Amino acid sequence: MAAYGWALATLLATAPLRVASLSAQPVSAPAAARVTVNHAAFDSLLRAHVTDGLVDYDAFRDAAAFRRYLASLARTSLAGADDEEQLAFWINVYNAYTIQLIVAHGERESIRNVNRTLGVLRLKGPWSEPIVRAAGRTLTLDDVQHRIIRKDFHDPRIHFAIVSAAKGSPPLRSEAYTGAALDAQLFDQGRRFLTDTTKNRIETQYPRLSPVFTYYKSDFGNSRSELGSYLATWFDGDTKKKLESGRFGMRELPFDWSLNATAITR
Repeated sequence: MAAYGWALATLLATAPLRVASLSAQPVSAPAAARVTVNHAAFDSLLRAHVTDGLVDYDAFRDAAAFRRYLASLARTSLAGADDEEQLAFWINVYNAYTIQLIVAHGERESIRNVNRTLGVLRLKGPWSEPIVRAAGRTLTLDDVQHRIIRKDFHDPRIHFAIVSAAKGSPPLRSEAYTGAALDAQLFDQGRRFLTDTTKNRIETQYPRLSPVFTYYKSDFGNSRSELGSYLATWFDGDTKKKLESGRFGMRELPFDWSLNATAITR
């Protein structure tokens, strides 16, 4: 009994210490909510006015929701947003302001006519006009593409997503990009662009590629072998093997600079 009493006393004496020790364990903080940018208005506009990559520019011109969306981009803060959210934001900025450039100039034939006088480009062309207001900055389309998207994110798939208002460009998506869906959206854009035989003819003996792969050659690799390995991601069977081998001829298709507009304009 004496031994039992001593053991019980010892247990009671040490129990508070054990409880205190347990209560002092760090408690994991709840995961921080993901910072997102609201592109719902642009998403609705794209779904309503873009069909198979062709744009109803007149509808964007007349839409008050489009003007409000552009104004919201200027006020947007990207503080705390992850890389996917930021990249989705800048792709949407580029595509929205390319539409706005066409709308602002009333162009209906080709973006290359913007800022052209008597056949001579002013301000180094449409991509150097400081039309963009986004994240508190005033930028050109060239700034957005080359000094932000290409410089900061290093994802060649962006060339399948940013659209220069030309039929030779990748198709403008009928939805806005979002951080949560970005990877799937970019992969799907690659599939659509690479299998569109008006822009690329890859599943042939002698592949013919869009000039996009010439303009931005360094983004896709330093050799034909690296380019082939990259493109093989979207293909199967013999085409995939041929691309991965790097042993394929390659010619360039002409780029169609005519406006990616719907047939009806007002």
